[in-house]
Amino acid sequence: MLIKLSIVIPCYNELKNLPLLLDRCGQVVVRKDIEIVLVDNGSTDESYTFLNESLSEFPFISLVHVEKNQGYGHGILEGLKAASGEILAWSHADMQTDPGDIIKGLEYFENVSDPSLIFAKGRRYGRPIIDSFFTVGMSLFETLLMRTYMWDINAQPTIFHRSFYESWDAPPNDFSLDLYAYFMAKSAGIQIKRFPVYFNKRAFGVSHWNFSLAAKFKFIKRTLSYSLELNQKIKNA
Repeated sequence: MLIKLSIVIPCYNELKNLPLLLDRCGQVVVRKDIEIVLVDNGSTDESYTFLNESLSEFPFISLVHVEKNQGYGHGILEGLKAASGEILAWSHADMQTDPGDIIKGLEYFENVSDPSLIFAKGRRYGRPIIDSFFTVGMSLFETLLMRTYMWDINAQPTIFHRSFYESWDAPPNDFSLDLYAYFMAKSAGIQIKRFPVYFNKRAFGVSHWNFSLAAKFKFIKRTLSYSLELNQKIKNA
């Protein structure tokens, strides 16, 4: 059977959240033309062992193992290489975003004559005020710098057609991958679809980047630096 949708979920030291993730994936994936690609993105806990022993119960889930963590984006890119679907998507493993949101987003691609012209992305609500404040600031900066409207850039899920993915040139290996995909879709004239997704609290563990003000500013600094690089790259193209 041809796979319609491939969902890539990178996992980095999310051992306690993985049983919840697998259970939820089992609930929402009810079609045989949907696959999930879990990427153990160089975890240093027992995530890989747990997944390797558990996935026999989930035939629609495959596992990609990255030996050493090289960044959030790298894990997603490795998962995309292994994916076989016409429509590709990614989201997080921390259960703050529901895998079921991706199934909802698939509707945008199944109700049009040409799904290659669609790029769908969640729009978060229910977040802490300080996180929303940073999102507003980043969105305004990126909109002014890139000269195109961009909002809630790191929201999940992110969903797009395989042909769009195959057009990418040197995508980044870190959290800037969200910015890259969103901006490249806008630059290509692809129609952007945003839909509301509730942003849950983590069930277990802490964020690997959003755990303090210092970490937030480090993330912002890296994003701003990459934004300038990407903007210059587009100008020189």
